[in-house]
Amino acid sequence: MNPIISFEEFCLPPGAAPVACVDIGGTKVAVSVADAQGVRGRVAEPTAKEGAPDALAQQIIRMVGRSCDSAGVQVSALAAVGVASCGPFVLNQGSVELAAPNICGGMAGRARGLPNDWHTALLEAPLRQAFASVRVENDGIGALEAERRWGALQVNGRALDNCAYVTWSTGIGMGLCVDGRVLRGKNGNAGHAGHLFVSDNMDALCGCGNVGDVEGLAAGNAIPRRFGHLGYLDAATLFVAAYAGEAGAMAIIDDLCRVMGRALYNLVVTLDLERISIGGSVFWHHRELLLPKLQSHIHGKLSALTDGCALVPAGLGERVGDFGALALVA
Repeated sequence: MNPIISFEEFCLPPGAAPVACVDIGGTKVAVSVADAQGVRGRVAEPTAKEGAPDALAQQIIRMVGRSCDSAGVQVSALAAVGVASCGPFVLNQGSVELAAPNICGGMAGRARGLPNDWHTALLEAPLRQAFASVRVENDGIGALEAERRWGALQVNGRALDNCAYVTWSTGIGMGLCVDGRVLRGKNGNAGHAGHLFVSDNMDALCGCGNVGDVEGLAAGNAIPRRFGHLGYLDAATLFVAAYAGEAGAMAIIDDLCRVMGRALYNLVVTLDLERISIGGSVFWHHRELLLPKLQSHIHGKLSALTDGCALVPAGLGERVGDFGALALVA
């Protein structure tokens, strides 16, 4: 399935001031500049996880400068900077800080293996000192808004009123919309269903400190922690083995899909959804294998609530994160 529109070819209206789009994940940060000429100057780096708690914010400020230089745009000309970030968020004097399990090593401690002792990473306050206007949202919300505007969460040009976006990647996150309203919650953290407890597995330590939540069991970074001793050092290794016919690898994938499928089922029956769009690197690269397995945990179960709800690949493909940041300011 190809993206519905090309990220690079997307243009703001003629005469519109440029904006910067920042996508923060547990693995990488990507920054682009968008204006009436299109989306340009994309730069990407591994997510900063060492140094002072403002290291990530300083990385973003530097990368926005690099992106603007590449696109031939003055930083001072930016009308806004949209930041779609993994969470959860903590509000400190009204500004967002990240309490992200895949970035902040102080949450789960040394057993998690992150190279810092941060309990939060500064984000919004340093960015507001550097740029005229900043909007920070959970990346699940950004992707949800993008999928409703340009992707798979619309029908005949109309955004669906009851839908969700789910990313299955380094971590697991979600954006939720009910009755046409995007859900945010008291600190902008609605949708963190990746931290639902679903198991007592003692090998499933999440970066948040939980043992046995969805992310600790099934996220991309959970695979080497749980199955590295079997030779599956990352998601790619596991799926290569499954495609080669290794029964053990396929059994692990079936179990991961059982965890994810039950999480999706819980979303559908709790929120009465009509469609869930799924993206993220783990899902996207193996969607033809994973989608039917996930569907099997929803279809045919409590049909009064599950009939009429479809699971679909993200319409914006691998660029849904970039589009999510763009949706915040475009």
